Amino acid sequence: MAKISAVLVCLNIEKEIDRCLGSVAWCDEIVVVDSFSTDRTVEQARRHTDRIFQHEYPGYSRQVERALGYATGEWVFLIDGDEECSPELAAQCRKIADGPPPGPGDPVGYTVLRRVNAFGRWIDHSGFYPEYKFRFFRRDHAQPVHREVHGAIAADGPVGRLDGRLFHYSWTTVYSYLQRLNNYTSLEVANRLRERPDARASWSRIVFSPVGHFLRRYLRKGGWRDGFPGLAIAVLEAVSVAAIYLKLREFRMREAEGAGELPPITNEEINAAKRNF
Repeated sequence: MAKISAVLVCLNIEKEIDRCLGSVAWCDEIVVVDSFSTDRTVEQARRHTDRIFQHEYPGYSRQVERALGYATGEWVFLIDGDEECSPELAAQCRKIADGPPPGPGDPVGYTVLRRVNAFGRWIDHSGFYPEYKFRFFRRDHAQPVHREVHGAIAADGPVGRLDGRLFHYSWTTVYSYLQRLNNYTSLEVANRLRERPDARASWSRIVFSPVGHFLRRYLRKGGWRDGFPGLAIAVLEAVSVAAIYLKLREFRMREAEGAGELPPITNEEINAAKRNF
């Protein structure tokens, strides 16, 4: 029987952490790396584990990499603060860990089926379902992919798929989405400029990319079947795309005037952007 470590990196999630950590009580240990929360997150986490560490937030994948250094299990179940592991998924993971170690060609990690709840409703279309996320893996086969917004953990070997559900409680209101949009889009522009220093945004891209994104989400991906939440997701994500290209265009204009400078990225901005995106 191999040991399983649940791993959570978090900041100010006092309203979600009991649901989150309670859903991984089946793991052999729970490791929490907190980015100096100012609410009751750490206090409530202590109800579930004493393996709590605090570090400044260097980006999602780097913080997870740090948390993996504290984990002692051969297998890791990675969970976000706004997620909940279902009993079916827990049983599937436990069965794998209790079996023989992976041999040549066997999966060293698994994606899991995530179901999104947004604006008070389960989203079964809009391109969000079925959606698989890499969350269960052998600790010695984890490979971090470093990026400020969409950093991730990958595997250095074969990856399987589990159909037990991981529930994701995403945006609760339009207001909560818009609160995070500004930081998120700024960080996405920063990512693009670092990866492609010559990145630009034409007028046609500013106009037509958001429209295309809306049509893809709402019509081709069936967002209209999700009622108001489907419409809200399509509109707000189109606005997000527009903001990214507008900010990129603005950066180039300021650069031409001699004022273009990529602003420093603070821990607060990264945390605000990461939550629920």
